[in-house]
Amino acid sequence: MLSSTFYRSGLSVFLAFGLTTSVAVPLLSPIPATAQSFPNTLQRDRILAGTVISVEYPEAEKIVVMPNETVPLTITVAQDVVTSQGRVWIPAGAEIVGQLKPASGGSQFVANEVIISTSQRFRLDANSQVVTRTETIRKGASAGSILGGAAIGAAAAAAIGAVVGDNAIATEEVLGGAGLGAITGVFVGRRKVDVVVVHPSEDLNLTLQSDIVFR
Repeated sequence: MLSSTFYRSGLSVFLAFGLTTSVAVPLLSPIPATAQSFPNTLQRDRILAGTVISVEYPEAEKIVVMPNETVPLTITVAQDVVTSQGRVWIPAGAEIVGQLKPASGGSQFVANEVIISTSQRFRLDANSQVVTRTETIRKGASAGSILGGAAIGAAAAAAIGAVVGDNAIATEEVLGGAGLGAITGVFVGRRKVDVVVVHPSEDLNLTLQSDIVFR
């Protein structure tokens, strides 16, 4: 299971480490017991594939993960998303839950659901671009310029701690995660580690992958 618990140390936020991937699900199918249908005002309206959803991540300025790391992530809708007739579909402030996961040449956010209110949660088929921006952290160098104000995947934190020996990163809370001890062992003795650096407001805006038709 993936955990959405965050571990904080200094200016950094540690994201719980996950290895599982999500299973494809129908677009906007309600989640049982907690979901309601969209309002009648949206009937006979549509959202086209290719529509962009602007998002933000208030928790941190950037996100640092290993290239092969998957982390759970909840981002916030920055602007109202409207239908072809100008009616609000997803209001600003709604939350989108998904995973930041490995993709060809980098990392990509894949949405699972949108939370509009406590009673409205819907599956969402939307992805970000693939982020290919990387940084190299070397043994003996400070990682502060890369990690300051960042949310850090637990696997990245373990790897960086093993290479740099930074106790502010390799905390007991992070290393206590499932499989993190093995990850740290892999990087002990290495002189550098490459990480993917994601800037949420620039990199995580989402694109709908298929049309949504309200009937």
